Amino acid sequence: MRYALLTLALALALAGCAAGPDYKRPTGPEVARYTATPVAVRTESAAVRLGEAQRLVDGMAVDAQWWRNLKSAKLNALIESALTASPSLAAAEATLRQAREIHAARAGSTQYPQVDAGLGAQRQRMSPSTQGLAGDAREFSLYNASVGVRYNLDLAGGNRRALEALAARADFRRFELDAARLTLAGNIATAAITRARLADQIEATAAILKAQEEQVHLARERARLGQATPDEALALQTQAEQTRAQLPALRKQRQQTEHLLAVLAGRAPGAGGMPEFTLADFSLPTELPVVVPSELVRRRPDIQAAEALLHAANADYGVAVSRLYPQLNLSANLGSQALASGALFGNGSAVWGLVGQLTQPLFNPGLPAEKRAALAAFDAAAANYQGVVLEALRDVADALRAVENDAQTLAALAAADAAARDALRSMERQYRFGAASYLQLLVAQQQVQQTRNGLIAAQTQRLADSVALYQAIGAT
Repeated sequence: MRYALLTLALALALAGCAAGPDYKRPTGPEVARYTATPVAVRTESAAVRLGEAQRLVDGMAVDAQWWRNLKSAKLNALIESALTASPSLAAAEATLRQAREIHAARAGSTQYPQVDAGLGAQRQRMSPSTQGLAGDAREFSLYNASVGVRYNLDLAGGNRRALEALAARADFRRFELDAARLTLAGNIATAAITRARLADQIEATAAILKAQEEQVHLARERARLGQATPDEALALQTQAEQTRAQLPALRKQRQQTEHLLAVLAGRAPGAGGMPEFTLADFSLPTELPVVVPSELVRRRPDIQAAEALLHAANADYGVAVSRLYPQLNLSANLGSQALASGALFGNGSAVWGLVGQLTQPLFNPGLPAEKRAALAAFDAAAANYQGVVLEALRDVADALRAVENDAQTLAALAAADAAARDALRSMERQYRFGAASYLQLLVAQQQVQQTRNGLIAAQTQRLADSVALYQAIGAT
């Protein structure tokens, strides 16, 4: 009895351990900033719509509903609708529920004893002659009822490491869901901004085409009157047709963007009811949040997901190590047997059993190979985590530089637009006093619209840069 108690105490002590190293979170990036040279804290401004200066604020609270900073009621309603109707989010949520239930199932089957109840009946025929005895064959029924208990004592902690791996994979699915929400909101905002750009560029291109068609008409009249050659009219017509060819391409892009918006919102492209965005529907955030690199790795869901996989790989290594150590399985059963069902729970014969089985692998070349494979999987997860962190740092660095440089681009294009409009006003005065021809006026109008096309693209880009920065810092 003393030896049995000592063995049980030793088994319980070993059961408190877990094979393999405990998981330690990776340290944060050692760099203090995202770019080799400092980024301007305040961007340039331009005296046009969406040309306000933006200020980068360290440690600023990041709003989970960051898209509201664009001040578009249409966008707010569309994203909120998409977050409830998107099939991709529904799939991610279902996958998360699956991972949690798998963990719960494994926990229920390993952390607690398994208890089963059994009830059986059988009909038998026994002939004494098979045992060398005289007598006629007999037939009888045998009834039995029992309760069985079994439990794996988990000496090396393999079950606990397996549960740890499943919990980490459930965390991975949760972070994947957060990343899917962030990506969905960012894609919808970007598509809405793109739709606004295309709508305004279609309008500007149509105005350019109208001016060019008037130039073609004037050139033909001058050629008819002998004041110009037919080649001049043909050259202008070529230019007008080239501009005309741009309109179907722009309309195609706008329509495809509308189809994309519908699908992102969980609707069929032909269902209709999608909002029509223009640049007038948006405002530029005047303050943008910036987080330090060490905080970024705790915010971005893709980094957190990669860390969860690293945690799972560490636990899987512990499971592989535990298979090299003894396994102790305990089982017991208690029941009753009787020749009649009515006597089963009264006058039946009591039957019980107690089994303890300790198994130690002695020669199994596959187990060390599994351990080495698990260690290689951990190394791969660690390398993948480092790669995700580096890509995240690059995303933020790119977004910060885009915010800085695209503000300068808009300022330059705004100056060009102002100069073109001043030239148009001057040409309009000259035309009223007869100092300039109508053709010269049309050319000045065309230059204004061409400059406006570039200005529209630059305004749109500043909105897109703000969206990209919110995504890059993991605004969830």
